[in-house]
Amino acid sequence: MTDSHRAEPPTPSGSTPSTLAMDQALDWLIELEQPSPEQVRQFQQWLSASPLNPQAFAKAQAIWNGPQVAQCALALAAPAKVSFLSRLKPHWKPLASAAVLVLGLFSFSNLPLRLQADHLTLVGERQRLQLEDGSQVLLNTNSAFSSDIDEHRRTARLYQGEAFFEIPGNRGLPLELDAGPVRASVRDTAFAVRYLDGIAQVQVQRGDLDLRATHADQRLRLSAGESVRVGPEGFDRPAKLDASKDLAWVEGRLVFENCPLSQVLAELRRYYPGWIVNNNDKLANVAVTGNYRLDQPLDVVRSLAHITSARLSELPALVILN
Repeated sequence: MTDSHRAEPPTPSGSTPSTLAMDQALDWLIELEQPSPEQVRQFQQWLSASPLNPQAFAKAQAIWNGPQVAQCALALAAPAKVSFLSRLKPHWKPLASAAVLVLGLFSFSNLPLRLQADHLTLVGERQRLQLEDGSQVLLNTNSAFSSDIDEHRRTARLYQGEAFFEIPGNRGLPLELDAGPVRASVRDTAFAVRYLDGIAQVQVQRGDLDLRATHADQRLRLSAGESVRVGPEGFDRPAKLDASKDLAWVEGRLVFENCPLSQVLAELRRYYPGWIVNNNDKLANVAVTGNYRLDQPLDVVRSLAHITSARLSELPALVILN
């Protein structure tokens, strides 16, 4: 299968709030190296605009000032790198590259998560598992998963990320899967669960499964070809599943249809072990249709820059669209 793409006129949409906040936090770290009074005023406005902003800035600043960034910055500024970095501001570009590199490398720095999960995938990594009962699990990028299966129980938990499950039709107990705001009871089913930023998405390819909202007194039976979003308030209305697009990642692809570039970049960030920044607001709502390999996110960004006539700056672990 070959890659294809098409850019179309803008349609309203945006990136996820947490992703946008981290993008802007990185920008402000750079701007505040030598700020003007107007930049300071704008920064204070940005901090007060959303509770996510000060949290994102504190996280970015803590990593920026950490010892790992300092070590990486020294390595990036070594003589062998000088010719590559000579076009860039010498004071902050090595630090920016190092900071986003550390962000990618330490994406699983949450110690409780490490202690609880049996399986972890890094950014850009996928892992195939076979559980004790014969169930098959495909863990997508940046995911954490554990299971406890014996003759008395069949339980599993997706702590974060995304997974595709193929559950055999055992006659015993169903598999009970927890994923944040939703609990699924399944047998003889093929389905996917995505759990990010407190929101779960359940997509059924084959069979049926029974769902219960963790934080609300709601239950739902979901059938093949259906998808539902689950948040702290419970279930949204079930929607039709487009498996060729929504489950393309299982086959190693990313498929977008008239999707705003901001949303495309948000998805690509899940697979790129670094930072993808869009500094051109005019690009955010450009609609993109494409079929790409998910193991080559940088090539996808290069392709998107080409078809949108954007300028692309590449650094170790940092890609900037202008």
